[in-house]
Amino acid sequence: MLLCRATINDIPDIVALERLDESQRYVGQWLEDRHGAVLSGADARYYLCTAEDGSPAAYVILRGLADSSGSVELKRFVVAAPGNGLGRRILSEVLHIAFEELRAHRFFLDVYDDNARARHLYESLGFKYEGTMRQAAQRKGVWHDLCLMSILEDEYAARLQSASGSVRQIASNSSPRKKACVAK
Repeated sequence: MLLCRATINDIPDIVALERLDESQRYVGQWLEDRHGAVLSGADARYYLCTAEDGSPAAYVILRGLADSSGSVELKRFVVAAPGNGLGRRILSEVLHIAFEELRAHRFFLDVYDDNARARHLYESLGFKYEGTMRQAAQRKGVWHDLCLMSILEDEYAARLQSASGSVRQIASNSSPRKKACVAK
């Protein structure tokens, strides 16, 4: 499984992933123009994962790259078919990108308080709950709380040192991107 840097040509696939029913419950809905502006800027990176049949399987947006604070945000994370382990594999690779490639000190995100699946995944990979942002996002006309979560570089490094070989293998395999970017 590899993530590839997304391009402007990938925006229709990214928007299609955002429009899936499950995505609409938990992810903001941007128009193609907004995605194009963000993707073209220096502050963000988009990654796309495709299935073996070439269909989009997932995408990720990282933000905060132009800031000197050392904090990188996981702005968006969408998986077309949650529940099959692809999200865990992608997030493991994204953690590697954030800490090893981008040299982040802090990697953070916010997640709807009622998104138990995502919160469990983040916690299982070392993210810590930092607090609640009260009524910070609106969904279908109703305000919802968001949970702020983060992982620090020393926490990430400690997890790698104490983790089983399978987690280390995922991280070490994510740097060379010589093959097609296909989820396996």
